[in-house]
Amino acid sequence: MSSFDGKTYWIVGASEGLGRALAEELSRQGAHLVLSARNSERLTQICDDLANAKAVPCDVTDLESVQKALTEAGPIDGLVYNAGAYDPMRTTDWNTESALVMSDVNYLGALRVLGEVVPGFVKAGRGEITLIGSLAGYHGLPAAIGYGSSKAALISLAETMRHDLASSGVTVRIVNPGFIKTRLTEKNNFKMPMLMTPEDAAARVVKAMSRRRFRTDFPAPFSWLIRLIDYLPDFLVYRGK
Repeated sequence: MSSFDGKTYWIVGASEGLGRALAEELSRQGAHLVLSARNSERLTQICDDLANAKAVPCDVTDLESVQKALTEAGPIDGLVYNAGAYDPMRTTDWNTESALVMSDVNYLGALRVLGEVVPGFVKAGRGEITLIGSLAGYHGLPAAIGYGSSKAALISLAETMRHDLASSGVTVRIVNPGFIKTRLTEKNNFKMPMLMTPEDAAARVVKAMSRRRFRTDFPAPFSWLIRLIDYLPDFLVYRGK
């Protein structure tokens, strides 16, 4: 019996890529699942292939939709926020509409969902919250307008929640993957170091969820390199720029 057996997890952003792989992995480990995304047809197809899963369509950019989804989901033991939007964008090619969409899905959407889930968890004195961030959230990187800053905000949010919920019985964790081979990363025209399959990334996320550890970054050593930038002087980081 796994630590997930019989527990109910609400995965927001479950229709493809990492979210779908997470649903499959958690289902194999005996979890009951509520799967949300905007594409109801795709969700239904996924649920048909899994045991103990139900589809609850949800648009995280719409608070009313989030509230309706949670009501339909019913009692949950854990939340996985995996909703994400991404477009590679350099500052010289600024697209305000695209940047706002990324911020709305990656960060503000999390605020909407957490605002509905956290009070119930705190009142019950239990619950698990897993936020899927990104290594891109640690530093300003080229062509990451909108995406990098929204993931940085999500990491900061997780850190604040970890402080505030330390004695509440509610577990908060942030998981920051590197590059995962999905529909979103197919937009990139540059080499992506240590590119992972969704299944590999999902296995690592589920492993992180089985522990009380707050922060999980992967894959190593790529994640170590990203964090190392913290210790480099600006004249090296921005050399020639």
